[in-house]
Amino acid sequence: MKVLLLKDPKDKDSGPDPYIKELGLYGFEATLIPVLSFEFISLESLFEKLSHPECYGGLVFTSPRALEAIKICLKENSKSEAWSKSLKQRWNTKPAYVVGKATASLVEEIGLTPQGEKSGNAEKLAEYICSREKPNSSALLFPCGALKREVLPTVLREKGIPLESLTVYQTTQHADLQESLSSYFSQQGIPASVVFFSPSGVRFCLQHIQKLSGDFINDIKFAAIGPTTAEAMEAAGIPASCTAESPTPQDLAAGIQKALRLQNCCLAK
Repeated sequence: MKVLLLKDPKDKDSGPDPYIKELGLYGFEATLIPVLSFEFISLESLFEKLSHPECYGGLVFTSPRALEAIKICLKENSKSEAWSKSLKQRWNTKPAYVVGKATASLVEEIGLTPQGEKSGNAEKLAEYICSREKPNSSALLFPCGALKREVLPTVLREKGIPLESLTVYQTTQHADLQESLSSYFSQQGIPASVVFFSPSGVRFCLQHIQKLSGDFINDIKFAAIGPTTAEAMEAAGIPASCTAESPTPQDLAAGIQKALRLQNCCLAK
């Protein structure tokens, strides 16, 4: 059975994509189509803030892209040296809150220790932060995207926990998206399942998929990587047949297998 994953591939130098690998263990033939492109902005401002850990109570990351922005900053020798010599150690005395395992591993790559990776979504991470931070303490620095949801900032604000947001990337549609989708459907046919990994993915892909699948749209089991994406799907009129319990390859593969098994049981009756 074929599964279409609407996400960027993992970095080529870090081996096969874990989602393709995990779905393969269940006998699924998975294909990735990159949906989003990212433009990094305000990087000088970001490093200026990172240069003053004494002004902040910690860091908050809800997207791997925010870490990519920091890594781009650290490609400059002078900044990399400043980070290695003292900034990294000073930030390591403060919490680096993260939403999931992918973000956690990137935090580790820049030499920091992540906290909260089992949260899985912004709501749960906000609860986790509130259980550990005192009201009116130093602000947490939150590098984020232009399309960030307001859930986490709102919850922290209500609890009196200061948060300083800085937009470090903008999200746009991948230049090859339409062509890649058309090519997939003409060569591979209708997949058993299509997985969305972000609300932006729903916005950029859904119309194309509806057009390409035509009357077979109801045969596809649509899956979401998490509750935020599932909400976006619901709002767009495509309910999620399954939502991964946590945003990991293991939970997604298990959820898809369960949804397709239920469909097959119904068809067999």
